[in-house]
Amino acid sequence: MKRLIFLTLSIAACGRLDQVGRAPQFSPLEGSYQFHALYSNPLPEDGGNGGPGEQSSLWNASKSSLLGDRRAARRGDILTVVIEIDDSAEMKNSTNRSRSGKEKMGLGSLFGIPQRLDAELPDGASLEEAVDTSGNSSYKGNGNVARNEKLTLRVAATVVEELANGVLRIEGQQEVRVNNELRELIVTGYVRPADISRQNEITYDKIAGAQVSYGGRGLITDVQQPRYGQQVADVLLPF
Repeated sequence: MKRLIFLTLSIAACGRLDQVGRAPQFSPLEGSYQFHALYSNPLPEDGGNGGPGEQSSLWNASKSSLLGDRRAARRGDILTVVIEIDDSAEMKNSTNRSRSGKEKMGLGSLFGIPQRLDAELPDGASLEEAVDTSGNSSYKGNGNVARNEKLTLRVAATVVEELANGVLRIEGQQEVRVNNELRELIVTGYVRPADISRQNEITYDKIAGAQVSYGGRGLITDVQQPRYGQQVADVLLPF
């Protein structure tokens, strides 16, 4: 058992020791949905039945025309996701509960029966005060939650899938490395082509199933995270 624990800790440590003295490595794009969507062959566009004159016209329906629709609409297209989150919430709860109860029962006289039974009872026991109970309970609780989140970001996302109902699944990833600290931004979700603006942008509140991850990894992040032993202790210790 000790060998297994030592081997597990050694493997976990080796995964971090190889980064000592080196900047965090970027996540590879090869093998991701974005990579396959960008490198796949798109379906041919309908250029119409006109001749070369129609192809060179400023009023044709192609994206390359002067007034063409350049919004993302197909697998492999790129659009800009605008993330502007400014949420605040404050909740206060207070609970106060109190209960008191008292019960008393006795049999003073009933055709002389209690007096006869008292003689058979132990010393100090009497049916005149057979039952005398009381109880008191009290509970009080207070809770307060205050949260404020503000995030303003812009990231380019790729259409990685076209669903049968016309909805587009997008995925965006952005990484910036500064002074051995890697900042990561990941956005995924589903959008309707009609919600994409003429500037080929969409706000995060129009993304269904939106998942926004903003974090980092590097020297500063390592210092801010508890050590593995402390995390294991927090999970296993009952107190």
